[in-house]
Amino acid sequence: MGTNGSTMLEPLRQGLPPIDAASVSSSASCALPARYEAVRGARQFTSTTLTQWNLSERFDDVALVVSELVTNALRHALPGDTSRDQLYDHPYDPPVRLHLMRWAGRLVCAVRDPSPDTPATRTSGEDFAAESGRGLFLVESFSDSWGWHPLAGALHGKVVWALFRLSDKS
Repeated sequence: MGTNGSTMLEPLRQGLPPIDAASVSSSASCALPARYEAVRGARQFTSTTLTQWNLSERFDDVALVVSELVTNALRHALPGDTSRDQLYDHPYDPPVRLHLMRWAGRLVCAVRDPSPDTPATRTSGEDFAAESGRGLFLVESFSDSWGWHPLAGALHGKVVWALFRLSDKS
């Protein structure tokens, strides 16, 4: 992997559980438009990437988590009073970006968004049957671990990530 890709992923690695950065075997990312149709595109990107990595059998769980992370980014992290066109003042810095990274035995899905706000899970007193607000509960249920961290330097916002352990045969 070239230095450019390594540099791009560095802010993501800083918030992940300790993993040897040199052991990244594959990574892929895509920019997502600030529209809800982006969720479908994120799922297609995930399907294509997992197929290339011979991980198609993990698609259902990973795609569900990717869908929730992207939906949360679009719903909560994009400023409501900003027109979607204004978000593209910097075409090389899209507002939402999906990263998939594979290490030996681990797969990480990470979604970058422009909001510095902490992702909020439902508390036990809230209505879990409600459609809205259960995204991080699903992320927690279907992944092995998840977390988030603010971005530093020129990048603004945060990254929310989910980790999947892969079987030895992967």
